[in-house]
Amino acid sequence: MHVHNFTKTPTKPVEVIDRSISELTDAMQYTGFQGRKLAESVKVWENMLKDDGTTIFMGLSGAMVPAGMRNVVKYLIENHMIDCLVSTGANIFHDCHEALGLKHYVGSHLANDEELFGHGIDRIYDVFAYEGEFRDTDHFIANFAKQHNGKSYSSREFIRLLGKEISEKGNTDSIIASAYLNNIPVFIPALCDSSIGIGLTIARRNGININIDQIKDVDEITRMVEASAKTGVIYVGGGVPKNFIQQTEVVASIMGHDVAGHEYAIQFTADSPHWGGLSGCTFDEAVSWGKIAKEAKKVQVFVDATIALPIVIHALHEKTNAHKRNIPCFEWTEGGIDLHF
Repeated sequence: MHVHNFTKTPTKPVEVIDRSISELTDAMQYTGFQGRKLAESVKVWENMLKDDGTTIFMGLSGAMVPAGMRNVVKYLIENHMIDCLVSTGANIFHDCHEALGLKHYVGSHLANDEELFGHGIDRIYDVFAYEGEFRDTDHFIANFAKQHNGKSYSSREFIRLLGKEISEKGNTDSIIASAYLNNIPVFIPALCDSSIGIGLTIARRNGININIDQIKDVDEITRMVEASAKTGVIYVGGGVPKNFIQQTEVVASIMGHDVAGHEYAIQFTADSPHWGGLSGCTFDEAVSWGKIAKEAKKVQVFVDATIALPIVIHALHEKTNAHKRNIPCFEWTEGGIDLHF
């Protein structure tokens, strides 16, 4: 039998035996399709964590908090497996909602939506929540805004203040409270497109005005990239958080910095590339823009993120529990940003 470069490594059927999750994902590296891609994402993330000097950015889209992924993201923050979170406003709103003691509920996608509306219940596929309680959280944000009337903040600065408020109320079981306590920046580049934006609109109608400076967001996160020797990215879904992180390489290049693109890249997405949308577009396509390095260690897993995240993070928990990472710490100054480890 002739052995070519194409046929060096045989596939290996997965055996059903007693083993850990990380041992299972190791075995899945020799299977095919998205099972292998899931295993490869664990390996790329593990290597990223062990590569000192790498700043790791995470983009979070989709209704991940209502779907039960809140503590997974919180674990990543508390264990410094990411260094910056870029999220939709909705995920952070739902995080605040639960931090205030309010709930999402196990529902059904087969429910009668007219009947739900009559009971004041909102549906997120098969998750339920009370509209009245959402409005209570809207008003919490509007009341919080009173403390900052007339101020202008980047979304990072505003969310840090909101995380501080929530942590001081005694509920640190929260993404943004954990981010505040662990000095992890959280950006929401489309903050107005969420119930946080609704809360701030309520405040504005009542004479309280806070300006969220989204161009300052672009400048701040780009300075993080410019200060970093290497960068890695992890995308849950796509959308605005993905592009907001991707474009930092372009902005840094325009500003005269010698950047080659993100050097590690992982994405968990249910979108397809052939529709031309950013959420499904490949990292190979991103190389043409200079957003991803030509030699980047990259893997995209076409999967529901609510399946991928618990498996991948449990595997990483087992693999990296003893590894102490040199954590990049960013401090914003009047002149820009300082990075130290």
